[in-house]
Formats: sequence, C-alpha cells, structure tokens
Amino acid sequence: MRIGILTVSAFCFSVLPVTAQQQPTAPKLGPLTVDKIMREPAQWLGGLPSAPYWSENGKQIYFQWNPTKARRDSLYVVNAGGGTPRKVSLAEQRSLPANRGRYDQRHLRKVYEKDGDIYLLDLKSQQVRRVTNTAERETEADFALQDKAVSYVRGGNLYTWDPATGETVQRTDFRRGSKPGPGEMDKSAKFLRAQQLALFQVIRQRDQDAKARERAQRALNRLRPKGIWLGSKTVENLQLSPDGRYVTYTLVQEPAADKLALVPNFVTLSGFTEDISTRSKVGAPQTAYELGIYDIGRDTTFVLGYKDLKGLDELPAYRKEYQLSASAPTDTAKTKKAAKPAMEVRRVVPYGPFWSNTGQRAFLVVRSADNKDRWIVALDPTTQKISLLDRQRDEAWINGPGIGYEAGNVGWLPDGRRIWFQSEETGYSHLYTVDVTTGQKKALTSGKFEVQDARLSLDKKSWHLTANKTHPGEQHFYRMPVEGGPLTQLTTRPGANEVTLSPDEKTLVVRYSYANKPWELFVMPNKPGAAMRQLTHSTTPEFESYPWRDPEIITIKARDGADVYARLYRPATATAQGPAVIFVHGAGYLQNAHKWWSQYFREYMFHNLLVDQGYTVLDIDYRGSSGYGRDVRTGIYRYMGGKDLNDQVDGAKLLVEKYGVSPQRIGIYGGSYGGFITLMAMFTQPDVFKAGAALRSVTDWAHYNHGYTDNILNEPYNDSLAYARSSPINYAEGLKGALLMCHGMVDTNVHFQDIVRLSQRLIELKKENWELAVYPVEDHGFVEPSSWTDEYKRILKLFDTNLKPAVPVSR
Repeated sequence: MRIGILTVSAFCFSVLPVTAQQQPTAPKLGPLTVDKIMREPAQWLGGLPSAPYWSENGKQIYFQWNPTKARRDSLYVVNAGGGTPRKVSLAEQRSLPANRGRYDQRHLRKVYEKDGDIYLLDLKSQQVRRVTNTAERETEADFALQDKAVSYVRGGNLYTWDPATGETVQRTDFRRGSKPGPGEMDKSAKFLRAQQLALFQVIRQRDQDAKARERAQRALNRLRPKGIWLGSKTVENLQLSPDGRYVTYTLVQEPAADKLALVPNFVTLSGFTEDISTRSKVGAPQTAYELGIYDIGRDTTFVLGYKDLKGLDELPAYRKEYQLSASAPTDTAKTKKAAKPAMEVRRVVPYGPFWSNTGQRAFLVVRSADNKDRWIVALDPTTQKISLLDRQRDEAWINGPGIGYEAGNVGWLPDGRRIWFQSEETGYSHLYTVDVTTGQKKALTSGKFEVQDARLSLDKKSWHLTANKTHPGEQHFYRMPVEGGPLTQLTTRPGANEVTLSPDEKTLVVRYSYANKPWELFVMPNKPGAAMRQLTHSTTPEFESYPWRDPEIITIKARDGADVYARLYRPATATAQGPAVIFVHGAGYLQNAHKWWSQYFREYMFHNLLVDQGYTVLDIDYRGSSGYGRDVRTGIYRYMGGKDLNDQVDGAKLLVEKYGVSPQRIGIYGGSYGGFITLMAMFTQPDVFKAGAALRSVTDWAHYNHGYTDNILNEPYNDSLAYARSSPINYAEGLKGALLMCHGMVDTNVHFQDIVRLSQRLIELKKENWELAVYPVEDHGFVEPSSWTDEYKRILKLFDTNLKPAVPVSR
C-alpha cells in the first residue's frame, strides 16, 4: 500500500506545471576533456550550415543543415526575407530543379541534368520541359548553336535538341576499336571471282545491285556524323562550336596497366579480409590527353599539334644539375666532351576550347604535364593553328587561386576580343586581360594579396571578387569596374565571408565565421557596408557555455627574413619555463593561421584544452601554406622538410625567447603533411622537440601519389636527391625524444604500409622510445568519435608525460 501511494504521488508530481525556478538549465560544458570535445560534433557543437544556393526566382535560400542532431545533414530552405528555416521533404526535393546547370547568354533559361535526364527551365515562368526520358544517362547539359539548341552527351556521343521543333540530332559517332579494313583476297580467290562474273549474268546483275546499294548508303551517310574510330582511347569534353561547324573533344589515352597498391581491410561485414585497390605511386605512367577536332563541313578529323609552342622543349632547371653531373669526367684520361643529350619535347594537356559568344574566336589553356608551364593560346580550327597569348612559367609548379591544376578561372569579356584569366606573374594571383587581336595584356588588380575568386556581373559592367586584401587571414567580397580600378569592399566583418549572389545580384547570402564563432548563414543587400541579418543559429547551449579563445595572430621572423604567420594560444597566467606544443596543419597547401572557424575545429578545441592545462600552443602557416602568394606556396620545392621545418624551429625559438617557454618542454604534432613534418622534426631536430605525435604521416615520398608529389619533388627517377632529403625514413636514426605514431589501417591516401615500413626501420635501428597506435576501421580522415577520442587521449598523455615537470611524491 505504501508503495502504491508513493507511485501515485510521484506520477502526480511529474505532471504538475514546471515553474520558472524548476526549468531545467542548459547543459554546461564545464572543464574541457578529450571525451567531451571529441564527441560527434552535431550532437553538442551543432550542425553547421553549408553549401547555400538560391532558388531560381531569388525568393528562397537552400542549404545543408543539421539542427536536429541527426546522423547526417539534410536540405533546408528559408525565405530570403526572413522566417524560420524548414526541412525540405523528399517529395519536394524531387520536384526542385538541379542546383547546378548552365544559363543561356541572356540568363532567361537554364538547362540541367537530374537523375540522368536533361531538363530545360524557363526562368520567368518557372516552367520545366523535359528534354530526355531514357534508360541511358544523359550528362553535360549546355546551350549550343548560339542558344538555339540544347546539347548533351549520351553514350559517349554529342546530341543537340531544338526546343522550337523538338528535333534531336546526333552530332558525333565515336566508335571503340579500329576501323575495319577491306577484306583481303588471295590470287586464287580473285581468279574465281572474275570467272563467276564472266560466266553468269545473274551474278553480274546482283553484284551491280549491291554496288548501287552501297553508293546510296554512302550518300545517305553524308547526312549523318562521320564515324570516328577511337582505338583504345576514350573521349570527354565534347563541344559543338557556336556556328555548328566543329565538334571538339578531348582524346584520353590511359597508360598501360601499372601495379596498384592494395590496402587490406580487416574489419568487414563479411568477416573476411577484403583488399581495396587504391593507386599507383609517384613516377608511374600517366594519362595522355589530346585535342581532337571534327570539321563537319569537310567531314574530316584532326588532332591539334603543339610543336611551335614557345618553351615546349625547355627542360626544368633542376634537370641541368643532373646533366652536368653525368657529363663531368670521372678521371683525367676521360677528356672527351660528353655527347649533347637528345632534345626532349614535353607532353601537354589541353583545356577548352573556350568560344566567344559569337563563335568567331576561341582559345585554349594548355599545361605542360610536368606542371611548370601554362600557355593561353588563340585557336583557329580552320587552319589547325594556335598562337600564343600568354605564357606562365614556374620552375617549381603552376598553381594558386583561380589557376589550380586545370584550365583555371578564365573567360571572354563582352567585346569578344579580350579574354580574362588569373596569373601569379607578380607573385600573387591577380586578374588579367589579353587582347587576342593585338596581344596587349593588362593587369586589372595588383598588390600583395590574392584574388581568390573572380566573376563577371550579369550586366558585364563589373567584377565580383573574393580576396584577402585587408589581411592574409581575412576573406572579403568586393566589386570592381570591368576595366579595373578601385575595389569596393562589400563585407566588413573580420573572418571569412563566403558569398553567393542572388539571381538578380541584388542580395548576398553570406556563410560567415570568425575564429571562435562557427559558420552561420547571413543575408545582406549588395551594397558596401550593409547590415548582415542572421538566418541560422546552429551552436548548442552546451558549446556556447565555454569561453572559446580568440587566438592571437602573430608573425614570426624566419631565419631567411620571411614573415611567417601563426596562431598563438596563451594561458591567462603563464608559468615561467612552462610547456608548449606546436601544431602543424595538414595538406601542405592550406591556411590555418586565419581569423575564421578552422576546418581543424577538433584541434582548435584541443588547443583550448591544452591552454587550460598550462600549455602555450603555436599553430604555424609554414612555407608551402596557402593565402600568402607564390613564394610561400613554392617554398618547399625539391625539399620538403627544409624551410617548412625551419619555420617550426624558428617558432620554437620565439616561444622560448619571447613567451617564457622552457626549451626542454616543447612538443610538436600534426596529421598527414603535419605528421610528416613531425617525423622530420623528431628525427632531424631532436634537441628542439622533446615529444611528437605523428598522425597518418607520409614517411617516404617515393611511395605517395603522382598528382601531389611530382609537382613538388619531380619524378623520383629524375630527381632522386629531392626524394632522399625529403623522406623521414632516411633520418630515423636521429630519434631521441618520445614519438607517438597513429595511423588508420584502411588509409587509401597515405597507406598504412608507410608507417609499417618506418616501424621496421625503427626496430632495426634499435629505437625504443616510440609507439604505434593503429585504427582498424579508419581511412585517412577519421570519422568515428571513438577513434578521435582514443587518438587524442594518447597525444595528451604523451605531452603530459614528457613536457610537464614531474610531480614530487609526498612523503
């Protein structure tokens, strides 16, 4: 009976109204621990918005978001004028036009692919026409024939569709394999055939009928595209010229089968070990590309040549070092002059063509396969000739904002006479134009900052630019007259402002963050200094309950005089001769000493934890980082572990001389490229760094991929010196301090084999002060909170054990 009373009383109490005093308080984060900060981010930090885009009528903004702490993001929509974001249902998503697509020149229609079919959207009426409805997949939707038709690719061939008549025309007929040749007849067969024709009238008449049918078929075939035999090649990038006379295409020849590295996956659903086929290694044969042109009027095809391209036979400077070494006499008797090496012509990769609106002119971007040259050339498909408009040469490698590794950011100005592009000619990526008729080049922007993106406005009267003009660690949105001139800054908040323009370009949706404030969406008028109105609030009360630090942006004066930017985290009450940790970001070409929310947000939170426990933390944008121009970007050429490692050592020196850190209590850690630098630091600077944690590290660059490594170190068989001095495995005997290595066993980027090879090297060198932690289900980027937690508990233990003073034992 007593139990029953208690139960009823408890139930009655639970349904009573909750008073203000009884309201549950929001969870507090409290003292930071690894367990807390390495949880699933959406569960406690908040699901941050990403990938915003406008509806075609400019009334709504769509974006990915996760405010409900689900396992993955979902599509949300909010009215541009305000209101509460709502989740977009699957049924509604199916009815939406694809975000990506192509617009006609007057921006009245949009063509796009969705679920393997092509659609045409009238932007004024919002009416959609379905262009294709087939089991095959159609892709690469675009406008053609000066916007009179829609083009697309199906089954490796180009088609056009006329909206006025509904007629579909096949424009190419590519065929795999080789063209069949005429049947061969021996002398006996020829004799017998002639005899039959001479003897029998029926045979003669049937032979004449067959030949007549063949002539008729050939006449009919003239109305259809020429059969183009590809052999073992494939085609991509099919384009119809605006006047309809030419089809251009890229011929792709894959290299002969090369050995691929296998990554064994041990923890699988099947219970069996399953091998993952990944990639070849640097120096392996690469894919070859050619530009093919089908002249429809002449019913013929040709492949563009580049033999007259300026500098095509110019070998990189580093090759001369090896030639001089090879030609040097080995003794006094060998005085005969070394034979002159045969001239090499480098392979190139063409991109384009890019046609003017009228179709009267075209240009290509051509890059050398070794990535040391980028040519912009005018193309005359009638004469099959190209003429040089601009050559960019870098003895290291061509890259940078708006340039990249492909065509880059290029286009035509409205006059149809000038093209625009970005170049690092001055050491920073800026915007240029060149006149295709006179060759006159003009710089539209200049200064010690980078233009990170450039787009012409719809009315073609101005540019919209993203640049880090105010500070290397800030990104702002600007407007500039089409002919160049002052940059008008539109965004003002310090940090990063990622802008997406509304269809009428009157409004901006801004994805904005600051160093200690995660990404949120804002909307503002396209006017200088206009107020930003917030659309989302993503962070949780638990996350907001902790005072996350705004790291100080400092510059380190490097030994060669360069200014190196870094983030500095300091305890409120620093201990004299206290411990410090240097963090090395990954990717090499990446920026992290900036004023916005870091993609290394877990590391950022870990740095807050370290500072709470008395550590000083330094996060350096070392040589090779992005955001600082060509010289910083290429500062690691032919020697990774050179200037980039010196910057870490110079940072450690600054910590000791200016911030009171003990030179005996400095640790270092990082992942991927940061793991590589950590290994180089522990092996070659053992008196500077007492402890290091190398995560998913490259240990030998000869075992990494071609696309990344070849740019920086060239090919291993052509520049063996660069690989020898850049690979940590060659320096392992220098280890003195405590080393922790962590690696995912199914890493398809930096293979687990890398760390296994280094481990064997350390064993053979009889090193004892190292350990390896393996993560059986993780790829290069960890995804499981349990893995992140385990890894960072080990890192914290490493630093606490080796960098903090021993606690006296009470007696």
